[in-house]
Amino acid sequence: MSDRPAPAPPGARPSRAGALADLAFAVTDARPQPFAAVPTVLFRLALTRTSGGPVRSVSLTTAVRIAVAGRRYDPRAQLAMAELFGTPERWATTLHPLAWTQATTVVPAFDETTTVDLPVPVTTDVELAVTKYFHAVREGDVPLDFLFSGTVFHTGPDGRLRTTQISWAKDTTYRLPARVWHDLIDRYHAGGTWLRLSGDVHDRLSAYRTRHALGDWNETIRDLLDEAQGATA
Repeated sequence: MSDRPAPAPPGARPSRAGALADLAFAVTDARPQPFAAVPTVLFRLALTRTSGGPVRSVSLTTAVRIAVAGRRYDPRAQLAMAELFGTPERWATTLHPLAWTQATTVVPAFDETTTVDLPVPVTTDVELAVTKYFHAVREGDVPLDFLFSGTVFHTGPDGRLRTTQISWAKDTTYRLPARVWHDLIDRYHAGGTWLRLSGDVHDRLSAYRTRHALGDWNETIRDLLDEAQGATA
């Protein structure tokens, strides 16, 4: 995180000095996107112009990552996170941020402040580190970092169109309630989880299901687990 002064809050009066546009950012809310084809969280992003002329548009790139070290974890979560970061004794060196997504948004013209929705798809691919993390963390808040870059198109002192680049040093934070992610997944998948299998493994699993006249995939996997448990008992 940068050590620059804190961004001006949404609604702050921008400075009129200078030809270069400068923006401050804040994430103020997160909610599920209704009627989306895939599970999606909408983050409400507030932009405040702190210098330069009125903004004509912004081509904004936002990188979202999980600041894993920004919260505490109970023993159950620690055990579930061992695959990602090892045992808690090693976390001083292994607990690194997880990249969630990178999205590009076009922000319409505004004078002093505006708000836009930043859609972030939620994946159920259990092979991804972000999905494994959310499966491990079911209570409390998930600390997120938002890092911004892109181009601001704005009016210069002479009235002409100017452009200013947004530095990656621009960032903000937000604490997402873990239940938002889990409620969204449950809404779309009714508490289920998707596993990606290679073609040959799927064929072998399907043949096993047919041979044993098992009703569905849950029953098939459960039968295999019971059989393996019995063999090691």
